[in-house]
Amino acid sequence: MKTAKKVTFYLTLILGTLLILATLLSLLYNLPYWYIKMLDFPREQMLAGLLLCIILFVPVNNKWNFSAVAFAVGLVSAIAIQSTFILPYTSLTDKAVASAKPSAQLADRTFSILIANIWMENRQAKRFLQLVQQADPDLVLAMETDEWWVDQLSPLQQKYTHVVSYPLDNTYGMVLYSKLPLKETDIMFLKHETVPSIHTNVVLPNGEEFILHAMHPVPPKPSKHPDNVGEEEEALLKVGRMVSQSEIPSVVAGDFNDVAWSRTSRMFNTQSQLHDVRVGRGTYNSFGANNILLRYPLDHVYVSEEFQVQVLKRLPKFGSDHFPILVKLSLVK
Repeated sequence: MKTAKKVTFYLTLILGTLLILATLLSLLYNLPYWYIKMLDFPREQMLAGLLLCIILFVPVNNKWNFSAVAFAVGLVSAIAIQSTFILPYTSLTDKAVASAKPSAQLADRTFSILIANIWMENRQAKRFLQLVQQADPDLVLAMETDEWWVDQLSPLQQKYTHVVSYPLDNTYGMVLYSKLPLKETDIMFLKHETVPSIHTNVVLPNGEEFILHAMHPVPPKPSKHPDNVGEEEEALLKVGRMVSQSEIPSVVAGDFNDVAWSRTSRMFNTQSQLHDVRVGRGTYNSFGANNILLRYPLDHVYVSEEFQVQVLKRLPKFGSDHFPILVKLSLVK
């Protein structure tokens, strides 16, 4: 019994110290090291580990000397830091985007959008088509689409007659399918010449319009494809400036390759004055479909103040490493 208690004590000490250091390093946003930036991602997992450490440490610690107290204070402080990032994405805080109740008055001002990183290596196209058929959204944004995927998804064009397609074999291809008319559509390359984004006006049944910015910025870690190692995410911030200068209701959606609570996401939120539909509802972790322990909220929907949320769901996995996200919005102002 004593041996088990001693082993637990030292393991807790080692794990807790590493988590405290990782928490402190995660606050150093200005360092040009991608692995420091990546500490932003597993905040939920680190918070769970810190809570476990404090729960284990209290009963196995025999002497509350200065070192023990300092370690406990470090754990509590790290828990507080991580909680500050995670708390907004729980039901304990107010919703950033209000909920709308379904009503006949909003029927022609309501639409749904499904966003899905299909994972270019994934070849289970039929499962994705079935998922789209079941969800029946008004818009479908598929990312990581190469020519093979565009061909496999061609049956969608029977129902989704408005299509914007830019397939690529570098994991940054993108296709937007819409039942609703699209106007003034533009494909832009905001930072990398091989990373497109789609910008289009969507016309609702009542004739009102909103701007959809479909994004798939590159990740902050090294990759054989385009990345942002050691650099700020300029593409997302450029869209933030575009939105802030527009008077038309706006939606920004896609796989941001970044977590909801990152510095870049928060800068984009402030700059664009858009609101994350997750805030006050949950994390809706969309990446890591094949890894139950390491899942992060990478697929996002931000909206301007004119919108309210009717539905927000994480849909079942279909062979990709991402879960699809479905959101149903009403234009209420």
